[in-house]
Amino acid sequence: KVLLVESGGGSVQPGGSLRLSCKASGFTFNNYDMSWVRQPPGKEFEWVSTIDSTGRDASYAPSVKGRFTISRDNANDTLYLQLSSLRTEDTALYMCIKLSYFTTDYPDPAYQEKGQGTLVTVSS
Repeated sequence: KVLLVESGGGSVQPGGSLRLSCKASGFTFNNYDMSWVRQPPGKEFEWVSTIDSTGRDASYAPSVKGRFTISRDNANDTLYLQLSSLRTEDTALYMCIKLSYFTTDYPDPAYQEKGQGTLVTVSS
């Protein structure tokens, strides 16, 4: 059974940083592209970032480019999202998603299983 478990969320002041993790199990992690998406309170889901299976290619939403960094550790089946220079508008539930192919759209047929999410709150 595919399982994705996010962690690392929390409350932080504007300008602060957090590192989110997504521990994967139940599938061959290094065979799959992965994405992070987020859902701000009361709003729709939005795509944040995607990384290919090797970790060499990544894309970012314009709103986070230059502030967030996606990475992965295939030896430990873990996906990461480093959040820096956080803004109040980054407040959201962040989820990792397993993809059937590389995509920068949400929604998309590429999306397969996703985790329960980890909450990031940016507030002064």
